Parts: sequence; C-alpha cells; structure tokens
Amino acid sequence: MNAGMTDAAGRGPDYPDHLRLLVEDYLEGLEFGAAARVARLAEAMRYSLLAGGKRIRPVLTLAVAEGLGRAPQQVLPTAAALELIHTYSLIHDDLPAIDNDELRRGKLTCHVVYGEDIAILAGDGLFAEAFHLMVARQQGSPAVLMAVVGEIARATGLRGMVGGQYIDVTAVPDGDDDLRVLHALKTGRLIEAAVVVGALLCGVRGAARQARYRAFAAEIGLLFQIVDDMLDVEGDPETMGKSAGKDEALAKLTYVSRYGLRQTRALAAESHARAVARLEELGGDTQSLTVVTDYIYRRER
Repeated sequence: MNAGMTDAAGRGPDYPDHLRLLVEDYLEGLEFGAAARVARLAEAMRYSLLAGGKRIRPVLTLAVAEGLGRAPQQVLPTAAALELIHTYSLIHDDLPAIDNDELRRGKLTCHVVYGEDIAILAGDGLFAEAFHLMVARQQGSPAVLMAVVGEIARATGLRGMVGGQYIDVTAVPDGDDDLRVLHALKTGRLIEAAVVVGALLCGVRGAARQARYRAFAAEIGLLFQIVDDMLDVEGDPETMGKSAGKDEALAKLTYVSRYGLRQTRALAAESHARAVARLEELGGDTQSLTVVTDYIYRRER
C-alpha cells in the first residue's frame, strides 16, 4: 500500500479512519435530553465530546470486533460509551483543582467556556450516559453485558482511572513499580478495557484467550503513557492542541523526569515491540489493531 492511500475498507497506513468515522457519526447522533432546563448542560457535554481526536479507545473496540470477523457496528454502543467516559475524565482533569488546563484538542476547555460548575456536571452527565448506552443499546446476552459493564466499572473506579488520578494528585511514586502502577491505573486500564470488552462482546471465551487480549491491551496502555510523557516535553502545542510542559510545571514524576528523554525513547521502543509480539498471539485479522499500535507509538498529539 502506497503512503497516503487506503485499502477498499478505508484502512490507511496511519490510522483506521473507517472505524474512527463510525465512532464520529455515532457520537454526533447522540442526544442527552431535550428539556430546555438542561439544554446548556447538554451543550457543554456535546462541546467536549465532539471536540475531535483519534478516538483511540472506541476504535480499539471496533478493531477487535473487525479482527474477529464481526461487523464493528455491533459493538458501537459500548465503544461510544468508552469515549464518553474518556471525555468525562478529560473535563475533570482540566479543572483548576487538578491540572488547570485551558486548551484541549485545540479548543478552550469545558470549564473555561461554561464555568467550573457546569463542567463538573458535564463530566458527571457523560459518565452516567455512558452506562445508559451500554445497558439500553448494546446487544448481547445478560451475562455478557454484565461482564462488559463490570469490566468498564472496574477500569474507571478506584482500581482504575479514578484511583490512578488520586495517586497522581496526592502522592509522588517512589519507585519504578509505583510509576508503572500509577500509569496503568490512570491511563492503561481504560485502554485495556476497550480491548477486553470488544473481545467479550464478540464471543471470546476462556481465560487463556481473554488473557492474550488483556496482555496486548496492557502493553499498549503502557506505551501510550510513555509516549504521552515524551510529548509533554517535546511535543508541539499547536499539533497537540493542548499546552506542553504541564508535567514539569506541576512537578509530576514521569518517565521522562525519571529516565530522561533518551532512555524513555528506548523504553517506548521496547514497549512497542512487546505490544506487536503480543498482538501476533491473537490471531485473526489484526491489521487495524496493528495500525493503531503503530500510531500510538509514533503519534504527535
């Protein structure tokens, strides 16, 4: 495939845009309530949700389905729910009480536009609507849907994203394992859940098969965070659509502050190689998953 070209399914060399566009269309069609009394809150939710981005988490869910020979549309409600949850976490992370960011994806952050009170409620609303999507729109047996909801609940609670965020704002990791645990919880668990729920919804059964998907997902979650730490130091704010240098300004411990850029680049290369190796163990059509893995490694935003 020549650079810049896509195959018949729209899978390009840089990103599986055929899957991203499915997500974008689905998110655009979501409604969060017609009552005039909550119209501005719904507007704030849509403002942040439709701000763009590569939609890595839902695209991973769709890519798993595609690789297993299923129509990606079958898992769209859950994939979209993951993006609602991710967006809620970004709204809250950007608040003055946490990271105090004014730019996100090249736009003013939610609290800058709508105020802190509405931004907090917009995040809360997106989180609740995410679970409504899964239970009201996702097709599957009750047992499978319970497993999916449980996986995502664990990934977002104290054993996942929220717990990692708490550690990030209240304590400084004092060892390599602590640093990896922090990022595995804060960033990695939702990425891991995106892959695992795709497998669950598409009939992957048995602990051994599920463990292969989880191992791959855990590695790309780690890779994402290592690259994110590098971008905070050397990324272009215009390309990233957000401020750079925030980790250093907030005196946060990152892979770069601990290991330096040169060694962090080496760690990223090692993590990418492990992710590719684990991806090969999955079998099936892994083209889109491979493209997303490579994108995470080489991304500039």
